[in-house]
Amino acid sequence: MFLRLLICAVFAAAFAVPATAQNVDEIIAKHIQARGGMEKLKAVKSIRMTGKVPIGPGAEAPLVLERKRPNNLRLEVTVQGLTLVQVYDGQNAWGIMPFQGKKDPEALGEDERKGLAELADLDGPLVDYKVKGNKVELVGKEAVEGTDAYKLKVTLKNGDIRYQYLDTDSFLTLKEESKRTIRGTDVETESALGDYKDTSGLMLPYSIENGIKGKPDKQKLTIEKIELNPTIDDARFKMPVVKKAAPNQSDKTPEDKKPEMKKPTDAAKPPTAKP
Repeated sequence: MFLRLLICAVFAAAFAVPATAQNVDEIIAKHIQARGGMEKLKAVKSIRMTGKVPIGPGAEAPLVLERKRPNNLRLEVTVQGLTLVQVYDGQNAWGIMPFQGKKDPEALGEDERKGLAELADLDGPLVDYKVKGNKVELVGKEAVEGTDAYKLKVTLKNGDIRYQYLDTDSFLTLKEESKRTIRGTDVETESALGDYKDTSGLMLPYSIENGIKGKPDKQKLTIEKIELNPTIDDARFKMPVVKKAAPNQSDKTPEDKKPEMKKPTDAAKPPTAKP
């Protein structure tokens, strides 16, 4: 009897589908459906989000975020007539940093590139996660601001780890956690998503709070308008070629400024004496 039970247990263990993996796929399927369904998600080829971001006590700056498939992104924040620009073109990242006295576009570092590349994914890391090379595990349940949520551990293709918290009732994302490198230091950040609204059949967040994990100070991004499938020229994501200015006359060295000696022409030659 014992031997028969042992054999049954071995066969059950060998051929059973892991419950955790099955639950993860079920949760992700419900998450996709809650957002509007795979068909509607894939129908979005471009998106433009317009909003405001705080830049100080009582002060906000207009923000425009444009994304376009397959992996293009352009972010603009304007303060006192100066516009900060950060762009990912599917491979490389570049930006314009006028607040640092830089008005010409220049390539961004690897840390910025990775962050923009991740944000450029219109669907997010859970949709088609296997095709993207990501791995998703169900860690368990955890409360987020008093709401029960499924905690999913997402290991991206590049090895970076993210955590997604999905509402156990609505299956929409309540919070995201990640570890990022900022100026050479690893920093754990978190983003709280809320104020979901039906936008042409898709449930999208209109409020996003970002900040350092565990710290009360958060930066709240308020979305005022979301456009689906706006026309966005591909040139918006290409890094402009910086033309070098011609040197000024005042920049020349004293040697350069010496007047050129003209050779005398035949008409200016003295007459040859006749014998």
